[in-house]
Amino acid sequence: MIDLRSDTVTKPTESMRAAMARAEVGDDVYGEDPTVLDLEEHVAGLLGHEAALFMPTGSMANVLAVRALVEPGQEVLCEASAHIARAELGAHAAISGLTMRTWIHPRGQLDLGAVASLVAPDMGPFFVRTAAVSVENTHNFAGGTVLPMSDLRDLRELADGAGIAVHMDGARLWNAHVATGTPLAEYGAVADTMAVCLSKGLGAPVGSLMVGSADAMVEARVRRKRMGGGMRQVGILAAAGRHALDHHLDRLADDHEHARLLAEACGVDPAGVDTNIVVVPHDDAPDFVARAADAGVRVATVGPRTVRLVTHLGVTRADAEKAAAVLAGL
Repeated sequence: MIDLRSDTVTKPTESMRAAMARAEVGDDVYGEDPTVLDLEEHVAGLLGHEAALFMPTGSMANVLAVRALVEPGQEVLCEASAHIARAELGAHAAISGLTMRTWIHPRGQLDLGAVASLVAPDMGPFFVRTAAVSVENTHNFAGGTVLPMSDLRDLRELADGAGIAVHMDGARLWNAHVATGTPLAEYGAVADTMAVCLSKGLGAPVGSLMVGSADAMVEARVRRKRMGGGMRQVGILAAAGRHALDHHLDRLADDHEHARLLAEACGVDPAGVDTNIVVVPHDDAPDFVARAADAGVRVATVGPRTVRLVTHLGVTRADAEKAAAVLAGL
């Protein structure tokens, strides 16, 4: 069975398991796990920020990063199909007490005109105050699309002028970096807080990081513990993430190439596939998923008429070619 449901289905490589087995550990709640500290410093440096905080999940990283910028009763703006709005089960409202307003873009991109019209940083006691804008790079449900740096810089300028903050949900920012060649620190320069995942294309079994200022990490550490996210000898997991960054970053280009191969087989223009996600329109998505599974290929629905295919560390070139042949015949 070739599994294209998500890049979260990867399994640790033998060399990653070896790195985990020999990891030096300590109590992370006390801030004493040397492997975690090394990972946090490394990722913060890559993204050009002061500090980072290791999290068990990307959703927790997003919730705490957005909360660092947005007080209860305030709002964050985002694209309508953004992960924070669609796939985190209302956590930002339920846990942080904030609200959202959205703009719509078919490829998950920034609409700076729409953002400018939505921003309401201080309109007195009658309207919710806009505290931040969140962008997703790459954009999951739009098919792994990359946000252009020119748009991100324009957003930074808009946000500075309005006195609001910018959060970047960079769960798959590594893919954007590899696809475009844009330095990670350039992405980091446009955001006040960021969230990045190690457990998707990079192939770690678990783990994400919130990135931002040192002061933001101090408060986020308290909130992480309050949410049940205080972890102990978690260097065993952090070692997997560090190994992934050291060994699995450049190979993301292979996933992007495999995704374009699958897109062409499914009748999707490969030129529109930026990274490792292919979104395929289909009149009956559940039926297509069932027939694909019967033929040995697992894909997923992300809507009643939308199928998603995701390439990853566990999909070889031969797997991609075999899956393409199967899907083309359905």
